[in-house]
Amino acid sequence: MRRTGLVLLVLGIAVAAVALAGCGGDDDEATETTTETATTETTGTETTATGTKLIGTVGSEGDADAYVITLTTEDGSAVTTPPAGDYTLEIKDLSSIHNFHLTGPGDVDVSSEVGEIEDEDYDVTLVAGTYDFVCDPHSSQMNGSFEVSG
Repeated sequence: MRRTGLVLLVLGIAVAAVALAGCGGDDDEATETTTETATTETTGTETTATGTKLIGTVGSEGDADAYVITLTTEDGSAVTTPPAGDYTLEIKDLSSIHNFHLTGPGDVDVSSEVGEIEDEDYDVTLVAGTYDFVCDPHSSQMNGSFEVSG
């Protein structure tokens, strides 16, 4: 009985999150582009607490040189509208032909190096505004953005 109640609670939260994500406004707020240059809307859950780890990845586990760039929370959800606050940005740069570069308000300008494969943590403070992440050499194909709430 207790397990059924927990399942129903989780299901209710998931339904509410999907409903709220659908009411978000402009469909182009957060896009991600792959090698096929198809644009995919990110609809992950909100980051709900400061001090959270964000994970920026370029390439993929199966193909390090894949033209894929993502920014997720530790649970794998796409970052869409995190609240302002302090975060640890873990950059997982899996490829020597790509880099991960995050820029935005509050003088945020953090990147890995093209030509290097790295897994590094950076402390960032996000303030209200729009942030962009790109692979500098492939910015027209590998890019995304998110909006930080005040």
